[in-house]
This record gives sequence, structure tokens and C-alpha cells, in this order.
Amino acid sequence: MYDWIIIGGGIHGCTVASFLIKNQITTSEKLLIIDPYSEPMYRWKRNTKLIGMEYLRSPSVHQIDVDPFSLQKYAQENNLSSSGFYGQYKRPSLTLFNEHCEAIINEVNLKQSWHQGKVCSVKKVEGKWRVTTDNGEDFLTKNIVISISINDQHNMPDWAAEVKAKLPNQLYHIFDENIDVVEAFNPPIVIIGGGITAAHLSIKLSNLYPGQVTLVKRHPFRVHDFDSDPGWLGPKKLYFFYKVETYEERRKSINNARNKGSIPKEIFLKLKRLDREHKLRIEEGEIQSAEINGDNKISLVMDNQTLTAQTILCSTGFVPSLPNQQWLKEIIEEYQLKCAVCGYPIINQSLEWCSHLYVSGPLAELEVGPVARNISGARIAAERIVNSLKNKTK
Repeated sequence: MYDWIIIGGGIHGCTVASFLIKNQITTSEKLLIIDPYSEPMYRWKRNTKLIGMEYLRSPSVHQIDVDPFSLQKYAQENNLSSSGFYGQYKRPSLTLFNEHCEAIINEVNLKQSWHQGKVCSVKKVEGKWRVTTDNGEDFLTKNIVISISINDQHNMPDWAAEVKAKLPNQLYHIFDENIDVVEAFNPPIVIIGGGITAAHLSIKLSNLYPGQVTLVKRHPFRVHDFDSDPGWLGPKKLYFFYKVETYEERRKSINNARNKGSIPKEIFLKLKRLDREHKLRIEEGEIQSAEINGDNKISLVMDNQTLTAQTILCSTGFVPSLPNQQWLKEIIEEYQLKCAVCGYPIINQSLEWCSHLYVSGPLAELEVGPVARNISGARIAAERIVNSLKNKTK
């Protein structure tokens, strides 16, 4: 019997766990994290390494520890301050961020709380929650936090899905599970997408295969420091967000607030430099169709030209629907959990969907706002949950 089970062990799950333990709400022995992977934040580490990310977009105060300056203190203690941050917002290097996360995970002993498995059922049993995994293991708990993402719901153009069906080893969504290293791809390579993932990937691959990489984007580069206005982190924007009467309007506010498909300035400048040096070709326009040639090369037909590729990588994001988990659909139906028209949870300010069932990450965005999916959103969710529990004990 556990006090808490967190479903999902990415940045969000680890942040919530860190806050619960450090605020003495629970202990690592009474908390269980259930995740499909072998270690905390596995998918984050894999994906960011795969695309060649060097620095996070988030500032240093956005990390998994309770103290917002914990990462900066860690850098100072380990003499990493000079090389570990970029720019005025002190954006941490990926290496520094991951090292700090590992230090916090060890500090709160999260690996003792770890259970590798896939949740297949969540049921109420005599006032407790019973969580069952796909190998038949059952766990009882008083409280659940659902911290799952939509990162396995890959968004791909129709033409790409058709090519994928015929040439599965030549066209991928960049976050396909069966991609191990990008160094194994055969050039010429075409990258589809105009956001930060496509940008990082273009930089990495154009250095590996100079002159043999093309980035195709539908719109001009959108240059923003962050993927939404920093005002959404506090009352400046959220005050009016909470005044919105309908969840349909909240959804519109969230969609309008996101700087979708945007990149920070230094990434934009790197792309332009690679273009000038003819290491990277940048094309703007829509792929109209794709044809497979006799030698299994792929011709991509655009408005005014045709591109030839041996490998196509789609950096086209994720389908923004409710996480596609059967057990989630079942508990919504069985316990009549409230959802908005968009399918996402209607929750209270404590991020409680029903008694003793909490959410964080994308599932919390109708309450947390546009930053819900980000590291900052993980911190806001953890603070909301912890503060509500502290208030209950007063």
C-alpha cells in the first residue's frame, strides 16, 4: 500500500515526486513511480541527445528541484557556472541540466520508488486506487498523479504516412522508438518541420553531412525566446485566463498563446550561417506529393521544384488530442470524470480531477495554461498539488 503513485516518470513525474518528498508529504518508500522505461527521464534524455540539443530553451530556474535556484547552486558548487549557461536567461546546457536532475533524483532516492511497467488499469477499490500493469502486477495507493505526455502521438502529413508504409526504413518521425542514432541515416536527407526540434536536428545533421541536408518548412522562421510569453508563468496573464468563463475559450487562449513552431534567436542565426556556408539547404513551402523512384529514392514535389531524398525525417510535432491510453478512457467513463469539449480534464485549482486523483503536464493545461507541458508547468503543477495538501492539514 502506497501513499502516492505517479503514472509517468518523465520530467513532470520526477518534479512532482521531488516536491512531495522534499515537502515531507511522503517518502520514497511510500511513493511509487510507474513508467514504461528503465530509469527516470529516459525519453527526455534519449530525445534531446538524438536531435543534438546543446542548451535548453528554458531558463535555469526551471528544473525539478523545489528551490528555483538549485541548478545555479549546483553549477557553482561544481565549478560549472562559466560553461554551463547560455545568454541572459542563464539557459543551462543539456549536460548540466541532466547532471543536476540525476543529483536530485539520487537525493530523494527516486530509483527506490521506480517500477518499470505499463499501466493498463486504474480502479477504485474500497476507497483506494488499484493500479494494474500489463504484466498483471497490482498496486494500491491513496493518491494518484497522472503525469503522462502526448509524445507517442506522432503527427505526420498524409503523404509521409503513405511513404512510411512502403519504405519504413527511409522515412521516420524523429521520435520513433526504433531510431537509435541519426548517424546511421543515409543522405541526401530531407527534414520536414520549422520548429525547434527540426532546427536542432538540421544543425546536427548538416555538420555530419554538409551539403546533403535540406530543411523544408511551411512558414518563415518564427523567432521567439520562449514558446509562450513569460507572463503566462504568473498573474500577469493567468488572472485574465481564470476570468474566462468557458473551457472552449480557455482552449483558444492556450492555442493563441503558444509560439508554435518557433525557435530562439541563436538557433535561427546558426541555421542562417549553415545556409550561407552551403552546409544546409533551407526551403520554404508545402510538400504536395511524394513519389518513390525505382532505386527507392523519394521525390518530394513542391510548388515549384522537386527534392530528392534517401531519408526523410518528420519533425512535425504531436497530435494534440487526449493521451491515447485505453485505461485513461476507461476511468473517464467509469467515474464520470469531467472533460471539456477538447477532451481534456476539467480540474480544480489543486489539479484534482476527482478525490485523490491529480494530473500534471498536458492534462493540466486547462488550469495551468499554455506552459503546462513545459518544465515550468511541471513546477507549477507540483507546487499546486503540494500547497493544496498543506492547506488541508492546517
